[in-house]
Amino acid sequence: MARRLSRRPSVMVAIFLLALGTGVAWGSWRNLCANCPSIAQIRTWEPQQTSKLYSHDGILIAELGIERRTPISLAALPSYVSQAVIAVEDKRFYDHSGFDVNGFIRAAVGVLTFRNLGGGSTITQQLARNMFEDQIGFERRYIRKLKELQVALELERSYTKDQILEAYLNEIYMGRGWGIQAGARAFLGKDAAEMDPAEAALIAAVLNVPARYDPFRRPEAALARRNLVLNRMAEEGYLSREDELRWGREPLPTEAQLEATDHGVAPYFEEWVRQILDSRFGDDIYRGGLHVTTTLDVRMQRAAQDAMEFGWNRIEELPTFEHPKYADSDTVQSFPGATPYVQGSLIALDPHTGAVRALIGGRDFRQSKFDRARLARRQAGSSFKPFVYTAAIASGIPASQVIVDSPVIYPQISGEEWKPQNYEETFQGPITLRYALRRSVNMVAIKLGWEDVGIETVAQTARRMGIRTDIERFPSTTIGAVEVIPMEVAEAYSGFAAVGTRARAFPIMKVEDAQGQVLWEPQPERTQVLDSLVTRLMVDLLQDAANQGTGAGLRRPSPYGGGLPTEVPAAGKTGTTNDATDVWFNGFTPNLVATLWFGMDLPVPITERATGGGIAAPSWGRFMTRVYYGDTTVVALAAEPDEYGLRPGAALPIPPEWPFPPEFTTRQVDLKTGQLWSQWCQGEEYTEYYIPGTEPTEVCDDSGRGIFRRPRTQPSQRTGIGDPPER
Repeated sequence: MARRLSRRPSVMVAIFLLALGTGVAWGSWRNLCANCPSIAQIRTWEPQQTSKLYSHDGILIAELGIERRTPISLAALPSYVSQAVIAVEDKRFYDHSGFDVNGFIRAAVGVLTFRNLGGGSTITQQLARNMFEDQIGFERRYIRKLKELQVALELERSYTKDQILEAYLNEIYMGRGWGIQAGARAFLGKDAAEMDPAEAALIAAVLNVPARYDPFRRPEAALARRNLVLNRMAEEGYLSREDELRWGREPLPTEAQLEATDHGVAPYFEEWVRQILDSRFGDDIYRGGLHVTTTLDVRMQRAAQDAMEFGWNRIEELPTFEHPKYADSDTVQSFPGATPYVQGSLIALDPHTGAVRALIGGRDFRQSKFDRARLARRQAGSSFKPFVYTAAIASGIPASQVIVDSPVIYPQISGEEWKPQNYEETFQGPITLRYALRRSVNMVAIKLGWEDVGIETVAQTARRMGIRTDIERFPSTTIGAVEVIPMEVAEAYSGFAAVGTRARAFPIMKVEDAQGQVLWEPQPERTQVLDSLVTRLMVDLLQDAANQGTGAGLRRPSPYGGGLPTEVPAAGKTGTTNDATDVWFNGFTPNLVATLWFGMDLPVPITERATGGGIAAPSWGRFMTRVYYGDTTVVALAAEPDEYGLRPGAALPIPPEWPFPPEFTTRQVDLKTGQLWSQWCQGEEYTEYYIPGTEPTEVCDDSGRGIFRRPRTQPSQRTGIGDPPER
């Protein structure tokens, strides 16, 4: 009895110490993760989401985010996707409660024996670390693991296993984005829901250590890991051994295969949109999962890329081309300044709204992010001449007005004399404005703009139509010795296409938040800049220049022409600058404007005798052919349109011709003299359109001198400077 009594204090002390130790351990356990998230925080946690950019017809073209992530539900995935992950990362996932004793022991033995027997963290523990990395911290390993475990146990009490697995698949880092969907897009070029077992095994392999198992950078390691995943799937009964061998023979994807996917289809356009969104919404565009509907048309963008590749290849194939070729450049090199190979840009927009449908800002966004369509200042060359002619028509000068194409001399400030030349270095004598614009005659543009109209009127006309760069008041300005930005030129030419109304270019149609609420919906900016009669007459002149003049290459059949059928009404103007440094075609149809430019980043000649008519116009025609026919093949051109007027693969229906207002009058005129036609005329008869009050009154008579014949009025002989036009 005494012995029992003597034992009781000891037992009580032991119980007390055990309780105290348990309390201390429990308190330490709770204090260990004092900053860890509560159950309430866990239940309200949401991952950061990327903002998605869509084309105007709903095609995903890009994602913006600090963490590139696109959530996907577990139910949307094939069963073998989750099976691949579970087989290699946590095969007892559905059997444990967040902590796997077997896995912990296996990992411990591996550490003690210096062997890699796999990690001890469960999928739930990994999710805990990824979800709340800041709270769990970066302390010594065992403390961090204990924190992970506590959060993991909370997760297991708060969610079902499927919910935990779905969160894990959307949160895991894939090296090129967050979540299994981002991994599938980055490495496979497809949605995770479309993966086959071999692809699912590859993604499960990559997520373990993305830097180690990246199939593009370390294909041998990635292949071995993928086949290990397939083997584990077979061991767990998810695959048969036959299927393991079958899928193990599948090759890995390559980066070259992914270049044809929709992602990255318009990198310069995407960057423009990103800059606009960043200035308006800040970090929300990288975290908030915004839905951005852009103006881009994917079919037009692909047509634009094809047209530019056509032009670039033609330039590099010329025997006189002496610059480095793009194919010979280092594919991983970036150029902070000028690139050594030929560059170019294309911008296409709806002339009635300004919505940008396609944009090429350069040849390779990875090597040069400078957007030549929006930012480059290049000499306009003859593409500036339509502003001179517009000012003349608006001043009451008819298209049949004759000006003498003859040599001029202009004294410069230095005291030297400058003698501008036409491209062919010949002169044609008296010719009409229509013919002069068709053939891009320099002397006529100089005399018309400098003497008959006035350079200030020309500059103000260009400014009103949309040219915002500085326009110097020199004679050479009349033939394009002025720097312009391609996008501004496209906006200016929209004033022609829309018969007097200019549209401002814009890339975004609508921005919505993650819940679908509209945050911003930009409205088109349209400005009346020209009289409709003046504009319609200019459209007719520019149609003449495109179809019969220097731009005729856009209609010329392949392989060297654009091949655009004549049923598509088109107008525009070529442009070529001094020494063939810049070549242009700025053109339009009733429902699309496109400005196309080729040149070197540094202002040096592209190649000998390069012209806008020989290079830019055919590329422009090829672009438009694909826009309206879907292809350039004979079969595509012969295809019948559907009920909406669209041919297979086409982006736009073929529009009708611009109508002529009834106010116009017409006369039969001699193309050489601009006088009313008679049997005694020596030139070509054609029908000219006139704004009322500008019709000619003299009848041509080249049968002899005649004592009753009035002498022809001699036009301006004022001198000027300018750049050579194109052929």
